[in-house]
This record gives sequence, structure tokens and C-alpha cells, in this order.
Amino acid sequence: MRIVIGLIGLAIVGATPALAQDQTAPPPEITLTGGATLTSDYRFRGLTRTDGDPAVQSTVTVASRTGFYAGTWVSNIDGSDKTPLLRGHGDTEIDLYGGYTRTFSAIGVDAGLLYYAYPGGIKGVKTDYFEPYASLRYTLGPVSAKVGGNYAWGGQPGLDATPRRNDNLYLYGEASIGVPRTPVTLKGHVGHTQGALGMVNPDPADDRYWDWSVNAEAVGGPIKVGMTYVDTDVTEQGGYARRLGRGSTMLGYVGFSF
Repeated sequence: MRIVIGLIGLAIVGATPALAQDQTAPPPEITLTGGATLTSDYRFRGLTRTDGDPAVQSTVTVASRTGFYAGTWVSNIDGSDKTPLLRGHGDTEIDLYGGYTRTFSAIGVDAGLLYYAYPGGIKGVKTDYFEPYASLRYTLGPVSAKVGGNYAWGGQPGLDATPRRNDNLYLYGEASIGVPRTPVTLKGHVGHTQGALGMVNPDPADDRYWDWSVNAEAVGGPIKVGMTYVDTDVTEQGGYARRLGRGSTMLGYVGFSF
């Protein structure tokens, strides 16, 4: 930390050029962050997107000191058509996002817009859609709690699954705690999907389901490793959820950030 040296009287009158140079530098106007992760299974809201196979995922975010940010997130997905919800989507998912975040004392707010794109999709197959999101986070020491929601409006190509209502609402809550004197953070998550992306049970009239997960992650410098237990309430009758990657699983991951 830089130390400001000078007489109190001079500080009151005004900083000299030498003193101005000693002032703590303001944060940069623009920051660039990112990273890459190797995970044993890509689960999106409890459902596999790689047919239970590993995924390589990367992200880059550009953020302004004012709180505005934009970025992209990329992952491989199942391009073999074994995953019903991704048939014809190709083997790559690209998420583009932009938004605004700010912290007021212990409360953080975040809101923005996501765009899910599948550039390798089969011509004529409807895949892409937008999804606005918003969340609130409260932090007290090593404990953090978060609630949020994502809403994708109907009429978009990627949600046009049936002639009836095809919008989608996802609501979730999370809580995490840093384990004292360790690099480990424990996190719990529960979410509820209703709409076009919720038709994952055998009953075609059922358009909702719950997902939940428990995660332990250790971070050391730019490296992170973690394990996550994921499950949903999709029916397991006849092994339905397990066969389609919609039931319980334990996955592991390793990644780095910059």
C-alpha cells in the first residue's frame, strides 16, 4: 500500500505534485478477467448437456469501474443427439452476457441479459434465445446468501417447443460459507424451473421441476478444484432420470483464472 507523506498544513492547502504521485492509485477504468475449467459433466440447472461426458469451459469478462460488464462463456455440449433437449444444437454452446453490478455495503445487486447461442446447430433447428436475469446477494464475513431469477420470454426460436405457452422462469437461492483457516468454500443451491425448459418429465403437460446441489471448492492462487453433488426431482421411475442425465450425480472439476 502506498503511503502519503507530508505535513498536515500542506495537505490542507493542497497536494504538491510529489504528494499527488504518492496518493493511492484509483482502480483501473477497465479490467479483464477470465479462466478455463475442465469438469467431468456439464450440468445446466441439474440436467446434463454432455450426456454425462466431460466438458471444457472457458470465460472472459470485461468490466468497467462504473459497474457495467460484458463477456462470453463457451462449452462443448453433446453433439450426438443423445441428449433430447439438445438435438440438432451441434456440439458448442456460446453464452454472451452483459449487465450491471454494484455493492451497497453488504448487499450486492446484479442484473443483465444472457444470449444462448449454438453456432453448430443443424440448419432449420430452432436453438437460440435471450434470457434477462437479476439477483441480490448479502454478505456477512465468510457467509453469503443469494437469491435470483432468470426469465426468457415466449416467442423466441429456442423456446418454441410447443404451440402453447413457451416462456420460461427460473428462480433460485444459494448460500455459501468459507471454512475458517482453509481455502475451502461450501455452497448449497436450490432452483425451480417452470416453462419451456421445464418439460423434462414423461408427462408432456408437466413443465416444471426442482434442482439442487451441494458444492465444496478449494482455491489456491489462480487454481481451483471442487466436487459437486447434483440432483433433481425428475421422476426416477424405471430409471428415467438416470438414463437421460436428469438425476443425481457427483461431478468434479479443476480450473484456473486470471
